[in-house]
Amino acid sequence: MSPELVFAALGLVLAGALALYPTWQRWRHGRLHRRPFPSAWRKLLRQRFPLYSQLPPPLQQRLQGMVQVMVADVPFVGCQGLSVTDDMRVLVAAQACVLVLERPGGGPPYPGLRQVLLYPGPFVVQAEHHNPGGVISQGREVRLGESWQHGQVVLSWPDALAGAKAGVWGGMVLDPSAHNVVWHEFAHQLDQETGPANGAPALRPGQSQRTWAAVFKREYEDLRWLADAGQPTLIDPYGASAPEEFFAVVTEAFFLHPTSLLDQHPALYGQLQHFYNLSPHAWR
Repeated sequence: MSPELVFAALGLVLAGALALYPTWQRWRHGRLHRRPFPSAWRKLLRQRFPLYSQLPPPLQQRLQGMVQVMVADVPFVGCQGLSVTDDMRVLVAAQACVLVLERPGGGPPYPGLRQVLLYPGPFVVQAEHHNPGGVISQGREVRLGESWQHGQVVLSWPDALAGAKAGVWGGMVLDPSAHNVVWHEFAHQLDQETGPANGAPALRPGQSQRTWAAVFKREYEDLRWLADAGQPTLIDPYGASAPEEFFAVVTEAFFLHPTSLLDQHPALYGQLQHFYNLSPHAWR
């Protein structure tokens, strides 16, 4: 066979493989979803992630399938000598997948996610600051998590573990002052699916961009005013630093304190309820 024919045949094989890859991926993900959930993982979630036991049974089952897909698909990399275990993968994946339990279209939980980096504690980054007058300065900052636009999430493992135990659901109070760094950073991932994070993620079909923008602008400005005045707020005042941070912290509040958020910020809760297609205030 001539070299030209060999290359043509190889090209056809490659083109066929590429054409069949999405079908194979859907088959593989479906198989992972249907695979029995390991009993050790179920026990782990019940002990370390109490929200799992509060979910309605259909959502529990969906979460199990999504966790199996994410653990199988996404590399979890330990940094600074941290050894990553299956328990660590499962706990991070379970928290992350809560945000996308009702994501339309099927497929992997986070299609653009390429890697999760886990540190043995808070980590230091070189951060850029935009100061008044257009002056840009750089300095070292301690972080609990980061989300990068090209599909990487960086987390402090102890803080990811602590966040799994936090929250208020159905009358159950588990360290209501705590945060959830996994939800915070994966909310940024949702925001970054359409470009740099700006607090305006791609909304669900039928959700009004105008209403979302009006509600979020009003609530953001209210938080900025309260934070400047030193007033206590249900929403983390860190959300007043930028619209993208506001979206991330209100996502935390939506799952950590759903009833309080509904009572104090009903319009904001309604927009998040539509966006996530979930009603965490009703989970008991």
